[in-house]
Amino acid sequence: MRIQESAEDYLESILMLSQSREHVRSIDIVRKMELSKPSVSVAMKKLRENGYINMDSEGYITLTDEGLTIAEKIYERHEFISHWLEDLGVHKDVAMADACRIEHVLSDETFSAIKRKYGGKNCKDCEGCQ
Repeated sequence: MRIQESAEDYLESILMLSQSREHVRSIDIVRKMELSKPSVSVAMKKLRENGYINMDSEGYITLTDEGLTIAEKIYERHEFISHWLEDLGVHKDVAMADACRIEHVLSDETFSAIKRKYGGKNCKDCEGCQ
């Protein structure tokens, strides 16, 4: 099932936040993504209803298995593409911004081909991700 780009961005942000803190709350997402509280609230409701996140009574957000799978896929693409663009000579800020757009539109086949041709290793193995 294909989900919207914005939903992928939310899931990726939740994953990234969960790597640096014990609990993730909506306000953390508001700050990270620089969005309004109402926008994030609506998005969290939709993600919860579609089975991508869980939210407990304290407001702590966790990814479901399906949400985690999507978040990890998008995060891997983002990291790989941004480092790849930097290796091509693109300024880091531009590479990161471009990666945010590119990561959503590449097919799995195209992304796999890029990885095979220009790196072939998991992004966690590259210097920039360590």
